[in-house]
Formats: sequence, C-alpha cells, structure tokens
Amino acid sequence: MEETQKESMEYDVVIIGAGPSGLSAAIKLKQLALKSNMEVSVCLLEKGSEVGAHILSGNVFDPKSLDELIPDWKELGAPLKLPVTKDSVRYMLNKSTAIPAPVFFMPSFNNHGNYITSLANVCRWLAEYAENLGVEIFPGFAASELIYTDGVVKGVSTGDMGISLNGEKKDNYEPGIELFGKYTLLAEGCRGHLGKSIIEKFQLDTDKDPQHYGIGFKEIWDIDPSVHEEGLVIHSLGWPSKGTASGSYFYHGENNQAYIGYVVPLDYSNPHISPFDEFQQWKHQTSIAKYLKGGARVSYGARALIKGGHQSRPKMSFPGGILIGDDAGTLNFPKIKGSHTAMKSGMIAAETVIDALLNKNIGSDLTSYEDNFKASWLFDELYKARNWNPFLHKFGALIGGFFATVDQLIFRGRLPFTLNHTTPDHACLETADKHEKISYPKPDSLISFDILSSVFLSNTNHEEDQPCHLVLSDPDIPIKHNLPLYDEPAQRYCPAGVYEIIEESDGPKFQINAQNCVHCKTCDIKEPSQNITWVVPEGGGGPRYGNM
Repeated sequence: MEETQKESMEYDVVIIGAGPSGLSAAIKLKQLALKSNMEVSVCLLEKGSEVGAHILSGNVFDPKSLDELIPDWKELGAPLKLPVTKDSVRYMLNKSTAIPAPVFFMPSFNNHGNYITSLANVCRWLAEYAENLGVEIFPGFAASELIYTDGVVKGVSTGDMGISLNGEKKDNYEPGIELFGKYTLLAEGCRGHLGKSIIEKFQLDTDKDPQHYGIGFKEIWDIDPSVHEEGLVIHSLGWPSKGTASGSYFYHGENNQAYIGYVVPLDYSNPHISPFDEFQQWKHQTSIAKYLKGGARVSYGARALIKGGHQSRPKMSFPGGILIGDDAGTLNFPKIKGSHTAMKSGMIAAETVIDALLNKNIGSDLTSYEDNFKASWLFDELYKARNWNPFLHKFGALIGGFFATVDQLIFRGRLPFTLNHTTPDHACLETADKHEKISYPKPDSLISFDILSSVFLSNTNHEEDQPCHLVLSDPDIPIKHNLPLYDEPAQRYCPAGVYEIIEESDGPKFQINAQNCVHCKTCDIKEPSQNITWVVPEGGGGPRYGNM
C-alpha cells in the first residue's frame, strides 16, 4: 500500500488518553499557564468514541486529588453525590457462609470521606472543565505510533481509517494525522501499547520488578429497593477463588443501582481458571445473591488493572515525554483505588512540564519528574502499600492477607524490608497436566450469565473489515504449543469470548473474534509465550460504556 502524506498539527503538549491522569494533567497545565501568563496549547487524544466510553472502574472515589485540582468541585456540580455511609469486609468460606471482618483491622478498606460514583461520568465532567480552559479534546482518534526525531519523542501519529482486513484502502479511507508536541504525556491506562513500547525502547524498567496485573470485571444492576442500602460498600475475599487472592466488591449506588465486580490476579498458575466464570459463580454466594434476586443486569465490562506497585513502577520520564497514571502503574492495590493516584501523577507531570517550558527546555528527559514525584504524598502512599501484593502472592489470600493486614494496621506500611515478586504474570502459568480441569456451574440467566450476552451489554463494536488489532507473532503457537501444554488458556482468560478453539475436519483451529474485544489487554499480559500483541484498532472502536 503506497504511503499517503499525513496532515500535521503542532501543540505545546500532546496527551494520549482521556482518563483521570490525562485530564488532570491537561487541566493543571492550563491552570499553571494562566497563573504564569503563558500561552500553552494542549491537545488530548482519546481512542474511545467519546470521553468515558472506555472508562471502567468500581468506583469508590477518593477526592484527595480533586480537592487539590478543583477545590470548588462541589459547587461546580461534579458527579460526586453519594458519600460512603458504611463499610463491610467479608471472608467467603463457601457458597453459603461469609465471615465479617472488623473494618478496624482492615484500614485500607476504610472509605470514610469517599464517594460511590461512575468514573466515566467523572471523566466526562473533567473533560468539559478542561475544554472550558481551552484544552482541545479529540475523541475517536487512536494514537497508533510515536514519532521520534534523533531518539526524542516528538509526538504521535493517529491510525489510518478505512483500511481493509487485507491492508487495502477502502472507499472511506482517511489517512491519520501527525500531532507534534514539545512534550508528550502517555496516559493510556493499564498496559497502554505506546507506554509498553516506550518502556521497552528506553529500558525504563531496569532494576525493577516485572509489572503485575489483575483482570477486573464490573456489572451494574438495578436491584429491588427493599434490599438496596444506599452508600453501603462491601468487599470480600475467599470463595469461589481457585488458589488465587481474588477479591470482590459490591457498591450500593444511587437510584437503587448496585456496582458489582470481581478481580482475579493474573499471576495465577492453573491454566484451567476462567476469571469470567469465577465472577459469575461469586454472584451466587448467599450474602450477595440476596441483593440480586429480582434485579436486572444493565451493563457489563472488564479490563486489566495494574497492581505491581512501588517495586514495579518504571522510570516515568523519557526523552520528550512522561508516563502517567496506570501507564506507569500508580494504582494503590490495597485500597483498590487508582483514580486519585492517577490524577496526582498527571498533576505532577503538568508542573514538571510547565517548569521546562518556562525555562525553554524542549524535548528533554525530564528527570526532575521523579524528584517531584518522590516529594509528593503519592510516593509515600505507594511506598506504604508496597508489600501488600508480594504478601498475597507468596502466602495466599488467607495467610498473606493476615501478614499484609499486620503491615498496614500495626506498621502502617513501614516494615523495615521490601518484598519482591520477580516472576512475570505470564511465566506463573503452569502446564495443564499439573492441574485438574475446573467444572464451573452453568449460568442460570437470572443472576449468572454467559459470556456473549455479557459482551452485548458492553456495547462493544468494531468495524469487521479492518486489520486485526490482536497480532500473533507466530500463528502456529496457539495450536502447536499452547493447546497441548496449557489447553490454550486464551479461551478462558479472555472476558469477551475473543479467542476460540474450533474443531474442524483437518484439526483444531485458533479463531480470533476481534470484534468482541473490550480492550482489556489481558491477552497481551497473560499469554504464556507472549505471542499476542494488542495494538489499537480504528479510533472509536471498542466498548461504549455508559456510566461505568
């Protein structure tokens, strides 16, 4: 296919991703520019069809960073209306028995002062605020590659539209656009494909633990008003997890709605585990099912979350830009919260970039970002949480959870040592012959559901006649290697039914249903041979979440 000249636009700062970190960085840049009487042009690209379309989070929101960024957010009508009124922590022994744990002994689950909300709606509100400050936001444009000049990032190029599955230009072909910036901030969220490439190119993870992840599910339910307890936040560990430190949440939101979900760490060893089926099974636990009976499921989604923490956080600056938010791994895993930390990382990046622009320092590796990061409450918060994940990995949910709780409750995260988790998640997977197959209960279509009806509720859509955005390095590996060794785990770890083994007359075939993809990135993380690379499809594709 012949090259087409792309149009270009120039800005002072280009930001990729309209999540909490990217939007907070954009707002802070404009605020600081105004304070310094500077003209700073800021462009923000979002691959979703609209701001919020790809945002999925629990979400119990800590307003700490928002208080700093927009102190009068309440008066301005930010969508934070429902404060948490009560916390409940439970250990699920089995389907019928749940043991309550005093919240006093679980300080990371104390949500006093936090709000139950939709992070997608918070991002939409932040986007409107940013646009009123002069930030240019372009939804539906996927940043496909970084632009380099002499080893320095100079901006990004958006993907071409209207390319067929075979790589030919269709009648609706439109070339991408090149966006140049003095600095580029990568705020793509967990396992961002540009962030992944920049970490590899500049070896930003040298002397760091490998990054670690979980797969998180969420459903929104309309539940019976008689069992709805507005403001109640429930967290649990235990059943039905299969040897993992999986956990769940059940948030009683506004308007008789419940936000429910389940998180499975991706460092599990049993290839027969199906995180989706565990989530569906969990909903039948007696203390959970009582809320859902007679209710109606209205939305479904899933995405990977980044949980390596302090030991896995890479160097966040590189020549010409900065990684922010979950592109770098700023989630506080013990709290299961990353919005306030992502926002703060973006605000620190804005302060660092403005200082560079004031001093006519263009295209540098802003190593001062790390100094600014370490001087903030964000570094202290992540440092105190650093041993939680390794404790759970080394000792399991029950014993590891006890040690982690002692660390947080008694030592306040100040134990005189730092544990490490040095095995990448994909390398934790063991061969299928070491584990018995798991027989999950069939869904009843009342509380539990099949995967395809679930994906339907995510409003996921992709143009089918386009290059597949799930790229196999070696097309033979799924059948010749993964199937005999691991019973091809992609058909179970994917939360959207993207990967299937089809039995045909000439043998099994590995099928990719790319149009089902909800952009969770789990395949890019957990594939045991690292054979699948997730790249951006056409802009606007993927899920269209409402108030997730």
